[in-house]
Amino acid sequence: MIEKRKDEELDIEILRYLSEDGRNTKSFLAEKLNKSPNTIKAHINALETEKIIKTYGVQIDYEKIGYDIMAVIELTISKGKMIEVEKQISDIPNVYAVYDITGTYDALLLARFKKRSELSDLIKKINSNEFVIRTNTHLILNVIKESSSFKDLIDNEKL
Repeated sequence: MIEKRKDEELDIEILRYLSEDGRNTKSFLAEKLNKSPNTIKAHINALETEKIIKTYGVQIDYEKIGYDIMAVIELTISKGKMIEVEKQISDIPNVYAVYDITGTYDALLLARFKKRSELSDLIKKINSNEFVIRTNTHLILNVIKESSSFKDLIDNEKL
């Protein structure tokens, strides 16, 4: 969360514009927000330094480049080994998210594949880890929503 600062509203507006399109220039933001480019630059630098802005990127349609198999994998892990196992799994390129969760399972993975055999290999690799007790895999049939909008979050708070 953004620490309370004098210009918190400006930070929120900068984040709103950048979350819509990370290619927005400092000049564009300065014009839209009626501030100088140097002011915008200083705020963006502060947001980056504070790790509020982690990175800039693009949204890719993975199906169009052949990664049309998506899986959600739940894991039960031996006590005391959860972080170790999660870190190992997070290094696997097909895995794009690793979460600690509550409930029946300890961790949740999200992964993408071009072929079923790649998914099968990953499941076998994970299950071969001595600290993984059990896995439960779900295939994603249709993606209804796969993004979040900072702008929508902030707009919703104002309702």
